Amino acid sequence: MKTLFTLLLFGLAIPLCAQVTLSGQVTDQSGEALLGVNVYLEGTYDGATTDLEGNFSFETYETGEQVLMATFIGYHDASYPITVQDQQIMVRLKEKISELNAVVITAGSFNASGGSKQEVLKPLDVVTTAGTTADIPGALNTLPGTQTVGETGRLFVRGGEGRETKTFIDGMLVHNEYGPAAPNTPSRSRFSPFMFKGTNFSTGGYSAEYGQALSSALVLDSKDVVDNNRTDLSFMTVGTDVSTTHSFGASSIAGKVQYTNLAPYFNLVRQNLEWEQAPEQWDGNFAYRKEVGKTGMLKVYSNLSSSSLALSEPMLANPEVSQPVKVTNDYAHINTSYRDLIGEKWGIRTGVSFTRSNDFASVDEHSQDMDLTGFHTKVVLDYEHSDRISILAGTELIGRVLEQTLQSEAVFVQGFNEQISAGFVEAELYASSSLGFKVGVRSAYSSLTETMHVGPRLSAAYKTGENSQVSLAYGQFQQAPDQQILFSDPNAAHEKAQHFIANYQYVKDGRSFRVEVYDKQYDQLSRFSNRFDPTTFHFNGDGHARGLDLFWRDNKTFKNTDYWVSYSYLDTERWYRDFPGSFVPSFASTHNFSWVVKTFISDLKSQVGWTYSFASPRTYNDPNQDTFMSGRTPAYHDLSFNWSYLLNSQVILHAMVNNALGIKNIFGYEFTDQPDAHGVYASRPIRPAAPRFIFVGVFITLSKNKGINQLPNL
Repeated sequence: MKTLFTLLLFGLAIPLCAQVTLSGQVTDQSGEALLGVNVYLEGTYDGATTDLEGNFSFETYETGEQVLMATFIGYHDASYPITVQDQQIMVRLKEKISELNAVVITAGSFNASGGSKQEVLKPLDVVTTAGTTADIPGALNTLPGTQTVGETGRLFVRGGEGRETKTFIDGMLVHNEYGPAAPNTPSRSRFSPFMFKGTNFSTGGYSAEYGQALSSALVLDSKDVVDNNRTDLSFMTVGTDVSTTHSFGASSIAGKVQYTNLAPYFNLVRQNLEWEQAPEQWDGNFAYRKEVGKTGMLKVYSNLSSSSLALSEPMLANPEVSQPVKVTNDYAHINTSYRDLIGEKWGIRTGVSFTRSNDFASVDEHSQDMDLTGFHTKVVLDYEHSDRISILAGTELIGRVLEQTLQSEAVFVQGFNEQISAGFVEAELYASSSLGFKVGVRSAYSSLTETMHVGPRLSAAYKTGENSQVSLAYGQFQQAPDQQILFSDPNAAHEKAQHFIANYQYVKDGRSFRVEVYDKQYDQLSRFSNRFDPTTFHFNGDGHARGLDLFWRDNKTFKNTDYWVSYSYLDTERWYRDFPGSFVPSFASTHNFSWVVKTFISDLKSQVGWTYSFASPRTYNDPNQDTFMSGRTPAYHDLSFNWSYLLNSQVILHAMVNNALGIKNIFGYEFTDQPDAHGVYASRPIRPAAPRFIFVGVFITLSKNKGINQLPNL
C-alpha cells in the first residue's frame, strides 16, 4: 500500500514539473532566416530544427539556468545562457569565412597558387603554351594587360615600361632577373618555370608587401619538399641539360646543369644577324627544401650562369661597313626563405636574397662594364585573429650598389649606392563570405633622396552570385628611376603612379570570364632638361594609361582541350625622357589580342597546341618628319605551334615553331644621330633575328615511377 502511494505521488509530480516551450527564430547577421539550424539545450536531447522561416519550437522539462546552442554548417556555433521559461528567443548566427566559399579579391591580379578557386593561369601553362619557349614572361604576355614588345622579351604592363614590373621569388626581390641579349633581340627570364608551384601576376593594385614597381609585381612561389627521386635528360637543338631530384622524407634537393650553344642551330637556320660567336651559356641551379618541425619550411635556391655572344653589326650610316659587338654576363643569385607558425594564430616569414652580376658590352672601340651587387632582406608577421580578420605586417631593406665604367677615348666611372628601407601593414577583413576588404599602407625611405614615401593600398570584393564577383582596387606606388638616370643624378626623385581598377569575374565548371577597366596616373617622371642632353633632368614629367581588359578561358566545352582568349585596349601617353610633350611611347600598342589552344590527342599519344598573337601598330619617332612620334610600325602577327609525342612513358619528342607563317614583323626603326649631306637621317627596321624559330628536343626521365615524365613541363 505504501509503495502504491509512493508511485501515485511520483505520477502526480510529473505534471507539477511543468513542460516549458522554448521557441524563437534563427537568422544570419543581415536578418535573413536560416533553414535547418540545430537548436538545443546543451547537455540534453531537447531541441529542434528551424523551418523555412527560421522558426524553431520545442518542449523541455529542464529548469533553471541552461545554455541554448545553435549550430549550422558554414556558421559559427552560438550559445545563449537562458533561464528556462516560456519565451521567444532570437538567435543570430555569424557566417564562417572559408577558402571554399569566401569572396576573393582579384582586381588587378591573376592568381594561380595551387588549387585556388579563382585561379586563371597555372604555372604549368607557362611551359605548355606555344610560342613562349618555356619563358615565364612569354606565357604571361598572352594575358590581358600585357604588351608584345618583341625586341626586349620583357613584361610591359598597361602602359608601363619593362622595368616597371618586378619579380619576387618566395617574397624576395630578384635583381637583374633577365639574361643578356644582343641589341634589339629579346632576353629571357633567368628562372626555370619548373621550380614553381604558384604564380601571382598583378597587372596593378598589388599588395602593400611589395614595392619598387610602378606597374606590376610577379610573385613566384617555389615548390616545397618533393616526394620522389628522378633524373631528367634533355637533348635539344639549342643545347643539353641534366637535372636530378632526391627526396629524403622531410627534405629534398634538386640540381640542374644546362649548356646552351646556338651555333649548330644558326648553321642550319638562316639568321638576319652576322654572328661572330653565337650565344653560348652555362647555367647551374640548386634547390634545397626542408620541413622544420611540424609547420616550418626552409627553402634555399641558387642560380649561377655565364654567357657570351659576339656579332658584326652593319653601321647605320654605311651598311657596307660592320662594327663588332660583344656581350658577356656573369651572374650569381641565392635566395633563402623560411616560414613557420608561432602558436595557433601567428605566423612568420623571413628571408634574404643576394645577387652579384657583371654585364660587359662593347661596340667597336666603345665599351660599357656594369657591376651590380644587390640584396634584399625581409621579415613578415601574419596574425589570423579569426576567419574574418587577418593582418600582416613587416619590414624590409633593399639595397643595390652599381658601378658603370665607360671606355672610349677616355675612361669614365659612375656609380651609386642605394638602400631603401620599408615597412608595411595590411589587413584582410570579411564582413561576410560575400564581402571582403583589404586595407594596407606601405612606407619607404630612400637613402639617396633622403625622402619618405607613404602609399595606401585598398581593395574590395563582393560576390554577386555563387560563381561571380566584382572587385575594386586603388593604390599609390613609387619606384626609383632608371639606373642610367641615377648615374647622372643620384638624387633623382622617385617616380609615382596611382592605380584605379574595377573588375568582374565569373568562374564555373572549368570556365572563366573576366573583364577589367583601369586608370593609371603617372607623376614625377624623369624628363631631360634639354631633350638633346640626357645628363640633366627635371622630375615633373607625367602621363596616363587607361583601358579595358577581357579574358575568357574554357577547358570544359571541348574534350581534352583547354583554350583562352584575351584582349586589351590601351590608351596611354607620357611626357618624359626626351619627349617635347605628351605622346604615345614607342612600346605601347592600342590593341592586343591572344588566342591560345592546347589539346591532347589520345590516339596519337600527342599534346598539340597553337597560339595566335596580334598587336596593333606602335609609334616611333622619325627625325625626317616634322611631327614627333609620327611613325607607325605595321601591325604585329604571330602564329606558333608546338607538338609533344610520347615515344613511351618516359621518353618524349617535342617540337615547336614560332611565327610559323614567317610574317616579317617590324618592332620599330633605328636612325642615325646626324643627317647625311642631303639632310636625311639614315634608318633601318628593327626585326626579329630570324623569320621564325624552330625547336626540337628529346626529353628522357629516369625514375622508379615509370609514369613520371616531362610532358607536364612541355
